[in-house]
Amino acid sequence: MTRLFGNMFRRWRLFLDGDIFYSFRNSPVTVIAAGITAVYILASLFAPLVAPHNAYDLSSLSLIDALTPPVWYADGSAKYLLGTDDQGRCILSTIIYGSRLSLAVGFAAVLFSGILGVMLGLISGSAGGAIDALIMRVAEIQLTFPAILVALLVDGIFRGVMPVYAMDEVAVYIVIFSIGVSSWPQYARTVRASTIVENNKEYVAAARVIGIHPAVIMVRHVLPNVMGPVLVIGTINLALAIILEATLSFLGVGIPPTQPSLGSMIRIGNDFLFSGDWWITVFPGVVLAVLVLAVNLLGDWMRDAFNPRLR
Repeated sequence: MTRLFGNMFRRWRLFLDGDIFYSFRNSPVTVIAAGITAVYILASLFAPLVAPHNAYDLSSLSLIDALTPPVWYADGSAKYLLGTDDQGRCILSTIIYGSRLSLAVGFAAVLFSGILGVMLGLISGSAGGAIDALIMRVAEIQLTFPAILVALLVDGIFRGVMPVYAMDEVAVYIVIFSIGVSSWPQYARTVRASTIVENNKEYVAAARVIGIHPAVIMVRHVLPNVMGPVLVIGTINLALAIILEATLSFLGVGIPPTQPSLGSMIRIGNDFLFSGDWWITVFPGVVLAVLVLAVNLLGDWMRDAFNPRLR
């Protein structure tokens, strides 16, 4: 146990003294973006403790409180700091819970697309031949279509074959699958290129000579050396996944209104925007824009920090 903690401490010290952390702490924009992202994640994780109200508890809603303006208005209420929506839900609480759902969908979609893309990229780069050509042609064909169209197509297929009464129960999983399927080609193409480079190196040739199975070489030796670009793509795609989820929810084919996300809140508020109830859509829109901007800034920094030519 002492040796384990000693090794962890040494690795932590090496990280703090390394080039990546030096680049991070000397970039004020990146530090601020990381801080904002951390606040979002912590608020989402502890939403039941942070949010003034439970946005999912329908029994606590009151239509009498519907369309209450923010607290600084004369007819505002201290109970609802940012006002309420058309169902009487607290906007602040709904934003916190909605951010939680949007982040969960984003992380899950990135994880799914990353696993699928990395697996196909490794197989394509290692097998070559007809398998490589088939996977890459499918990826290239999919890349000719915008991700939102692919996600809408997948979502539409599920909605066409599943009964209506079951849609709300599995809507979140369908959105995750739709976004994940629309994003895997970027991982596959990057991993394939890195795998081809790694397969020509001496350590892979040595592993083949001593009789290690190709699948073991691919997973144990090649995979760890191609993960750097994958982490960068994953960070950037997290922001894209959140935007895709918000877009699908805004179009009414994503998260159901009973489980509000940032996109569904913007869609609901859009119906009341011209009647003067601007807070229903503006506050979630600002929160979504700040979150996506912070994640994008982190992704840009990671792209530069993990590029050896820029060190």
